Amino acid sequence: MDAEKEAAIESLLEQMTLQEKIGQLTQLGTFDEESDGELIEEGMVGSILGVRGADTVNELQRIAIEESRLGIPLLFADDVIHGYRSTFPIPLAEVSSWNPELLEETAAIAAREASSDGINWILAPMVDIARDARWGRIAEGAGEDTYLASSVARARVRGIQRNDWTDRPHVMACPKHFAAYGLAEGGRDYNTVDVSETRMRETYFPPFQAALDAGAGTIMAAFNEINGVPASGNRWLLKDVLQDEWGFKGFVVSDWESVDELVQHGYAATREQAGLQAIKAGMHMDMHSLIYHEHLAALIEKGEVNESEIDDAVRRILRVKHQLGLFTHPYVDNKLAGTFMLHAEHMETAREMARQSIVLLKNENDTLPLKPSVRKLAVIGPFADDREAQLGCWRGQGRPEDVITVLAGIRALAHQHQTEVVYARGSGVLDGTAEELEQAVSAAVSSDIAILVVGENADMSGENNSRVSLDIPACQQKLLEAIHATGVPVVVVLANGRPLTLEWADANIPAIVEAWQLGVQAGPAIADILFGAASPSGKLPVTFPRHAGQVPIYYNAKKTGRPHMRRYVDADITPLYPFGHGLTYTSFSYEELQIEQAELPLGQTLNVSAKVQNTGTREGVEIVQLYICDEAASVTRPVKELKGFRRITLQAGESTTVSFQLAKEELGFINQEHQFVVEPGKFKLWIGPSSAEGLEGQFEVI
Repeated sequence: MDAEKEAAIESLLEQMTLQEKIGQLTQLGTFDEESDGELIEEGMVGSILGVRGADTVNELQRIAIEESRLGIPLLFADDVIHGYRSTFPIPLAEVSSWNPELLEETAAIAAREASSDGINWILAPMVDIARDARWGRIAEGAGEDTYLASSVARARVRGIQRNDWTDRPHVMACPKHFAAYGLAEGGRDYNTVDVSETRMRETYFPPFQAALDAGAGTIMAAFNEINGVPASGNRWLLKDVLQDEWGFKGFVVSDWESVDELVQHGYAATREQAGLQAIKAGMHMDMHSLIYHEHLAALIEKGEVNESEIDDAVRRILRVKHQLGLFTHPYVDNKLAGTFMLHAEHMETAREMARQSIVLLKNENDTLPLKPSVRKLAVIGPFADDREAQLGCWRGQGRPEDVITVLAGIRALAHQHQTEVVYARGSGVLDGTAEELEQAVSAAVSSDIAILVVGENADMSGENNSRVSLDIPACQQKLLEAIHATGVPVVVVLANGRPLTLEWADANIPAIVEAWQLGVQAGPAIADILFGAASPSGKLPVTFPRHAGQVPIYYNAKKTGRPHMRRYVDADITPLYPFGHGLTYTSFSYEELQIEQAELPLGQTLNVSAKVQNTGTREGVEIVQLYICDEAASVTRPVKELKGFRRITLQAGESTTVSFQLAKEELGFINQEHQFVVEPGKFKLWIGPSSAEGLEGQFEVI
């Protein structure tokens, strides 16, 4: 920030009373017009969460600017996770596109819509690495891989903070939850995390660093404890690493009441002590618990907190408000929302994002795309005509009436193909009747093919929605088996927020489509894929286990001393579908792996490439993936690590050479002294279509 604005911050800080300073550190999580309006007038509020609508926001902003003593504008925050009114696919689905440019665009659209409704602070992206499918919030993140998740974090922050307007406040991103929230024991939300510092720095920190490098000016602390110290009171995490080591100049906000939860953790005996621990740890803003509002002044009076610590937090918050232009453009045109919400271009992007998010898991005998010979098809399942489920676990301001269902999308496209569509629900999500099942079987036997849309409700994943079983619910599995038993070819379309265990379906069903929860354009996108109007191109950003007993399971596990020994007596140790897996309607070959030099001097960059050819009969998209393995190092390395990817489009018969560069950023790791190093030694390298296959070569760093 320029010197003039920093001087303005210092001038304002000198004028503030202690209570006004504490006010800047206070975020209201709910709003009562009478009591909270007085707090705003008194300068006792810095931010409000969950208040929307330009008229409402403008009036509250007017009170802050015109009726409070110093006229400091408010930050209006909201959880905008995968779209605002235009609801895009859930984040885990979007990452299946492996398309950072498109991810940036959906984030930008979400921010544009939110801004028109008065929001200037978006509490996203969620950048937690998640390797346990039982954890419900796996739906909200970028999957299991640090390299891919870091790329996604940068893209989403760039999109949220594109700010391609000048007539209203800009928007700030808030990556969350710092840190290691996705490592909660047992996949149980909010649970304990016990992890080495090396693993924190190597696996869980990089997506946050990527988000901050992309310009995020705020960050949210996690609910969980880390090695015995809750994140909201963890000075090593928030102060020593984030602010001192990384040089973060923005501010840290707690998660919902997580300062108060220091008491529930057993880390603080009282709310006052919780406030002391949080402010000393480097927590700058208290979300909703009002502990700072109630106790900071007394803590300063007792000498337990220095006013300079409060001043540091206030500076950081005022700095963000200046960056957003709130002191010069505090208000929003109340006509903008009507222009932006569900704009036609936003719907086109939502449909394209949904298409690219779909992963074709299995396609035996080219069951898909549907053949012209299919004159009648049955659409069956509890999610075939369900609007709510497609909105996902963080629907924003999305509404069920905005959603085009799978059934509606199929009917629209089937009409063009002169294909008759019959529909039967078949079962509910968690229960069903014999009559429903009979109707579904009848619909199937009268049809050439059956499309079964099964999976999870929106509220079966997401925050505080962990699961012990990863199976399709029993009544839906019964439906699937009954339709399979008719002998009619079956296509399974999954609506879900996490990896599911699909061994029976994989063994018995010819085509399986991972469609996740795709948002408002779910139906048209799924129909495009089924009928071949678009070819599937998505790849899994997370491993699909065979059994829940395998989790946590992820492709880049560490080596062991006995890699070839049987590890389970009752099941295979391999995943059902590996990280990076995804089929298309064409085929690709990989050949001519080129490694520029067999011996790479330490500190130099290695160029590698492979020829990829579309060997099928139609245009297709391939996501080419680069993996490496450091064969021996001072800290043991994973069996494979993703270090690059390219999304390419090839016509039938066309080929291209795909090139990558491996620099020190890709070749290094965190050593025992928690320093990033590149060590001499031999490396393996793979270029291929997934983490499980590809051309293999080797080189040595000397």
